[in-house]
Amino acid sequence: MTGEFPRALSTYADVAGAGVVDVLKARVQAEPFNAVATVIFLLAIVHTFVAGKFRHWAHVVEAEHHARLKDRLVETSGDADGDGHPNEVSFKGQILHFFGEVEAIFGIWVVVLVAAVTAFKGWATVLDYIGHRVNFTEPMFVVVIMAIASTRPVLRVAEQCLRAVASLGRGSVAAWWLSILILAPILGSFMTEPAAMTIAALLLARQFYALKPSPRFAYATIGLLFVNISVGGTLTHFAAPPVLMVAGPWQWDLPHMFIHFGWKAVAGIVVSTLGYYLFFRKEFAALQATRERQESGVRTDDGRPVPAWVTAVQLGFMAVAVYFAHYPALFIGGFLFFLAFSQATAHHQSQLDLKPPLLVGFFLAGLVIHGGLQGWWIEPVLKSLGEVPLFLSATVLTAFNDNAAITYLATLVPGFTESLKYMVVAGAVTGGGLTVIANAPNPAGQSILQKFFPDGVSPLGLLAGAIGPTVVMAMCFLWL
Repeated sequence: MTGEFPRALSTYADVAGAGVVDVLKARVQAEPFNAVATVIFLLAIVHTFVAGKFRHWAHVVEAEHHARLKDRLVETSGDADGDGHPNEVSFKGQILHFFGEVEAIFGIWVVVLVAAVTAFKGWATVLDYIGHRVNFTEPMFVVVIMAIASTRPVLRVAEQCLRAVASLGRGSVAAWWLSILILAPILGSFMTEPAAMTIAALLLARQFYALKPSPRFAYATIGLLFVNISVGGTLTHFAAPPVLMVAGPWQWDLPHMFIHFGWKAVAGIVVSTLGYYLFFRKEFAALQATRERQESGVRTDDGRPVPAWVTAVQLGFMAVAVYFAHYPALFIGGFLFFLAFSQATAHHQSQLDLKPPLLVGFFLAGLVIHGGLQGWWIEPVLKSLGEVPLFLSATVLTAFNDNAAITYLATLVPGFTESLKYMVVAGAVTGGGLTVIANAPNPAGQSILQKFFPDGVSPLGLLAGAIGPTVVMAMCFLWL
């Protein structure tokens, strides 16, 4: 036995030639907490599928609470008595809202996990695992890059660049939709996937979702966005989290990524996006008519110009964050300077809302805490498969665990051939749009776009929207 937590995969005495089921049984017998951690993780996943129920219950409770306040002639919003404190709220309703926030779910279940680890291993193990063994660099980076990318100067310059492309289609709704969903994911290979997701989601919110597309079209678009972003970062070796995990250990560089992944990803993005465009072309006509009835069209802001030097400095802050993406002390330090600059140029900025980035960071932090304890079963599953089964398994497993975790575990498997390495990474990025937990940037996109879905983004609706592009990408990576 070993006192290390989680137990190193190399310490398990797996029987040579044993089947996957037998290996997993033996590992649970050797370390019973494996089963406990995985059950808690599965419960957290199930919770994401029923988050809408919690939000519904919260609305019911708050409606009843407001009705009681009105019966007592008490204001239900604002500060009626002028004492500087908000009026009475429903504690039960707020708790139910918290349990219905998808971004909060994995953090909630971390509390359960911490209690279980404490009971089985002791509090010192909890402190060592969360304090020293879990890497929170990616969650922190996503908070920083999402906050900077969502600012007015950055969004304006991104919109102006895409407007130039959309103008080829006379700036129509369809032209904007095509430009955002094709170009933004590809740019993710150079500005990182989280930044590309933030910019693409914000522009889609203003140029597409604000026009109230049908629910089917809305889910098809968010599913397509998630898939395109997941594969769009594979043109380089530094932008996509699942690629970052293997680039060093497997010595994959820029030429390798473009030759083996990049051009196939671009082909899949173009085919999938054009396919959805043709399928929904009648709905595009209806959305175009809606926009033409509006007095001023869909605008990002009030149209006030942003000085070029302010935009340049802000893009510089974004570039610094990307360059130091693996060094939290540096990109967080740069972020603090950015906050000071944003305050000094407030008249050129929109209001900086840190709640969405912080919620996304909280989501990812919870996910990496849970995901760090799932290697005991993912590693033998990957190790036992041939090329095509490995691709398909990586695609499916990604839906239930961040795809970066899948590829990281693949680096621990001895004897992986080049073809097997290709299959596991291709499968991981292909499945990155199936669920909100499949790819690190997905929570950022959901956080921005969920207000356009009356009951929040349904996991089944997202799956339905993403399944078509996922199949297209699978064919591109397997057959091209």
